[in-house]
Amino acid sequence: MRIIAGEFRGRRLKSPPDYSVRPTSDKVKEAVFSIILPYFTDKTVVMDVFAGSGNLGLEALSRGAVKAYFSDVSRDSLKLVKDNVAICKAQDRSVLLNADFRSAIARVKEKVDFYFLDPPYADGYLLDALDTILDNGSLSQNGMIVCEHDIHDKLPEEYRDLECFRSRRYGKTGLTIYRRKAQ
Repeated sequence: MRIIAGEFRGRRLKSPPDYSVRPTSDKVKEAVFSIILPYFTDKTVVMDVFAGSGNLGLEALSRGAVKAYFSDVSRDSLKLVKDNVAICKAQDRSVLLNADFRSAIARVKEKVDFYFLDPPYADGYLLDALDTILDNGSLSQNGMIVCEHDIHDKLPEEYRDLECFRSRRYGKTGLTIYRRKAQ
């Protein structure tokens, strides 16, 4: 597992010791960033909600995000994120939250431009996480929510005030990106 591009390009990140955490593949990560990178600004803030290893949030920092929140309920995963943040020397731009996704999202008091949601596939957290983000009001006006999921999970084209911006399949992985509906 490595950082693909940007400031930290080529840095090898620590991987989880077992299969309890499923890091985003380089292929999917590259696809995500080729879609969302044109929407980055010099003030982009991201949140890697089910952080695992911190792979997505660190890639965002490497590509120009000014701040990344990393949250995970697992202390082992958050320790792995902390180690990977240190490998990239990104401590000053990173906030680590050891909490379940609802509590972690509620603790963020600034606007977030990109949420990365890659929960355990079998647990069915995606719609609940979308509700939590929308109820919290922290998604910026032009923000996006990147959802990684099993290809058999069909996410809705529209959800509350969100619409599907892009939807792709990569092997067994589905990728759905939401943004606010046009006003």
